[in-house]
Amino acid sequence: MGRVGWDYLLKDRVGCVDEVLDALDRVARGGTALDPEVVTELMGRHAGSPLDALTPREREVLRLMAEGHDNTTITRSLVITERSVSKHIGNVFLKLGLPPSDSGHRRVPAVPACLRHARHA
Repeated sequence: MGRVGWDYLLKDRVGCVDEVLDALDRVARGGTALDPEVVTELMGRHAGSPLDALTPREREVLRLMAEGHDNTTITRSLVITERSVSKHIGNVFLKLGLPPSDSGHRRVPAVPACLRHARHA
């Protein structure tokens, strides 16, 4: 069985067919699609969680990962090097307690980890 992805898009904010198709494509490939407004709200409710250990830049990277962006897009969005993005992602995984896996796909559990911690905050 292949990877299973998930999404959470706000119907009031999905106004472009291309955005929906892009989100469906990411989910079909095992990724995530999370509305930026939801990510912003969740990132604001992280008191007392491992998210507290993240630097502001690591939070930005996690937010962009949660929105389903790849490293290249994150690099362009934050105007930093690809190596810096990789370093920040590694730190996020480490601080959220997401150990390396055989499949190498830690991005998918990073978002639910964020959601779990936000829900208990």
